[in-house]
Amino acid sequence: MIFFIFVGILALAGYFIFSRLSEHYLLIRALNLTLVRVRLPRVFTEREVGEKQQRSQKDLIGIMEQLLSGITQMRERGILGLILGRPYIVFEIASPNVGEEITFYYAAPRRWVSAFEKAVHGLYPDAEIMPINDYNIFHPQGISAGATLVLSNHWALPIKTYRNLEVDPLETITNALSKLKETGEGAAIQLVVRPGGNRKRKLSVRIAKQMQKSGHDFFRAKREVTVSVHSVLIEMGKVLGGKSNKEMQRQATQQQQNRMSPLNASTPWFAESQQPITPMHQEIIKAVENKSSKLFFDTNIRLIASAPSEPEAEEILIHMEGAFAQFSDPHLNSFRSRRKSGKSLQNLLFRYAFRIFRSEESIALSSEEIASIFHFPNVPLDTPKVEFLKARPSAPPVDLSKEGIILGRNIYRGQETLVRMAIEDRRRHLYIVGQTGTGKTTLLQEMIRQDILAGNGVGVIDPHGDLADSVLAIVPRTRAEDVIYFDPSDTERPIGLNMLEWKTSEQKDFAVQEMIRIFEKLFPPEVIGPMFEHNMRNAMLTLMADAEDPGTIAEIPRIFTDEVFAATKVAKVRDPMVKAFWEKEMAKTTEFHKSEMLGYLISKVGRFVENEMLRNIIGQAKSGFDLKEIMDSGKIFIANLSKGKTGEVNSSLLGLVLVAKMQMAAMSRASMAEEHRKDFFLYVDEFQNFTTDSISTILSEARKYKLDLIIAHQFISQLSDQIREAVFGNVGSIISFRVGSKDAEFLVKQFAPVFNERDLVNIDNFSNYVKLMVHGKNTLPFNTELFPPSPGNPDAIAALKELSRMRWGRPKAEVENEIFSRSKLAANTSGPATFVPGETNR
Repeated sequence: MIFFIFVGILALAGYFIFSRLSEHYLLIRALNLTLVRVRLPRVFTEREVGEKQQRSQKDLIGIMEQLLSGITQMRERGILGLILGRPYIVFEIASPNVGEEITFYYAAPRRWVSAFEKAVHGLYPDAEIMPINDYNIFHPQGISAGATLVLSNHWALPIKTYRNLEVDPLETITNALSKLKETGEGAAIQLVVRPGGNRKRKLSVRIAKQMQKSGHDFFRAKREVTVSVHSVLIEMGKVLGGKSNKEMQRQATQQQQNRMSPLNASTPWFAESQQPITPMHQEIIKAVENKSSKLFFDTNIRLIASAPSEPEAEEILIHMEGAFAQFSDPHLNSFRSRRKSGKSLQNLLFRYAFRIFRSEESIALSSEEIASIFHFPNVPLDTPKVEFLKARPSAPPVDLSKEGIILGRNIYRGQETLVRMAIEDRRRHLYIVGQTGTGKTTLLQEMIRQDILAGNGVGVIDPHGDLADSVLAIVPRTRAEDVIYFDPSDTERPIGLNMLEWKTSEQKDFAVQEMIRIFEKLFPPEVIGPMFEHNMRNAMLTLMADAEDPGTIAEIPRIFTDEVFAATKVAKVRDPMVKAFWEKEMAKTTEFHKSEMLGYLISKVGRFVENEMLRNIIGQAKSGFDLKEIMDSGKIFIANLSKGKTGEVNSSLLGLVLVAKMQMAAMSRASMAEEHRKDFFLYVDEFQNFTTDSISTILSEARKYKLDLIIAHQFISQLSDQIREAVFGNVGSIISFRVGSKDAEFLVKQFAPVFNERDLVNIDNFSNYVKLMVHGKNTLPFNTELFPPSPGNPDAIAALKELSRMRWGRPKAEVENEIFSRSKLAANTSGPATFVPGETNR
């Protein structure tokens, strides 16, 4: 007797120790789970996309069953496997207490997280899988409600699944979460899924066979199978126990006889005659067989709600419980909710928060049943607030350059790849398009920062001013002397910019032609006619006759009004056609027609000459900087052409002149050996304001002179047909941030077949699609994410501006006196551009 008491005590102590160890290791296992957010692109209905889906909705939901089959490969070896049982996966659908998004998650053991991620990607290739920190559904001062779900009938009887339902059951489940308030209410549906082994599957098969064989209903067949199993155990006892088990055998035989007596059943259980099988019984047999043909999983289903008050939390829980009514089959099985309160609720919330599997709460579900409750939303889902992946990802090319500037990173199927653009590919230029606020400026700033740190020559033309200041903040101290900061709004020390400067006859012809195009760009075509072009061309060629003393745009009015000045300039003209313009054509023009022509011309040119700020820039005979020297020595040129400070037309004029002079400087490198030409990277934001139809020449020829363009803007509709064709016909690489539907219609030709119009209009901020030239070859498009921009040193901005203005600018009084002495407009009171030094005439 004492021996048995001792053995009992040992057994209890062992059970207690085993339980405590099990709880300890269960918590350790839970803490070693990695939580992962899964987002898929929204799938549209056939009516929405106007085409038939290639796979049926039920087949798409069934993909989840394939994913579940992979869980069966996870096993824990050694003592942990004995104590804890098999590892498990957690699936969750949740809406946090702040925010309305309904998000899908899974949590996997760290040891298997990589393998499971690959399995998810293999079955859901468009999925974005992102390990995250835990979300929070709980209101800080609120009330929580919770319940677990159990089966109403025996586990071998299936619930109604997606195969038997008209609509995707996920829609009803997510609808229950879509009613939550944006702030203060949260809820989650959690499935903790562990492979269940084959024992229950085999028992289900035997029950179905017994129903088919005997014609009895499910519960009677189950009892028959159970008794049959019990009989086998008795026989095993006879073999193993011998005579010492006679009493046990006798009691078991007596129990079997009692069950078969007329007092307990109207007919013997093992009657030889088979009962007729009704159609309903046949359906039940078929359902049991179908469930037994699937993999079984021990599953915890938890419903958790949180709200500011108990009635609100209870209401959320009721909605979630109601969503599971769709799985009820009156002839088979259904879910029943077990509400928790007090200590039980606290334990439930603890197990939910730590994602702990609990055997006492588990129910046996097949892979088909679990897929009905939870699957990733890869079918059309009309529930509002579901967090979809707005645009699809795609893999980068395998031969991405290992060197060059970093454009961002590509994350595809859990693998992160740095996206670089080699310098030889940058020479084919880069075009960037995207709506405001999508990340264009961030990308430009980061590219410029890398170029500056690499010691490259950089030019920046910014019509807004923000990018220009951001670039100053990232200039290192070692390159401070390289900065030329061109700011037209700095009226106290204006920097000269003369478009009429030239060194070769080719540059002279190009400058004249570009100035004509610039005026055509700035004014409507109906006010720029052939006579304007003819007069302007001859006036500029005359002013440019002396390369050592070129005229300026500010002197154009004077050459038509001051005969002495005109004669001085005409005397230096060597072009007979230009000489003939003055000596024959203008000499024979009546004063009336001269006056008419002058008024027409001055109405276009005068607006720039009469603006003091602009006059002090374009009126200087010598530019304050030499763009060719800037390019050859690799300096940093920043033009802040802020429209708010400069004026829209003035900003455009200066930007157009700068781009034209950049092109002139690049082409002047023709006499330089190619190996001596340094790459100069010119960044032009809102480039449509600063380019004429000659951009095709820039894009096609600048490459050999190593002027590498990065051009950006917001809408394709901003481009003329000619400029648009020039851009897309010549640029090597294209980056598209989010665009409007009209632009997407055009761009999809560049990004098909990988991405469609919906991707282009839905991609997140600071993400983009790239069609990248790699080693001189076009590649398939892919997506990238930007890295956060470097803030730099904002305190250095003012110092760099001051250093630049003192080095490159000139005092205002000095500039005005020079312009006054050259133009002598003050003496011509009848002229259209009269001004007095120091006087603002806007």
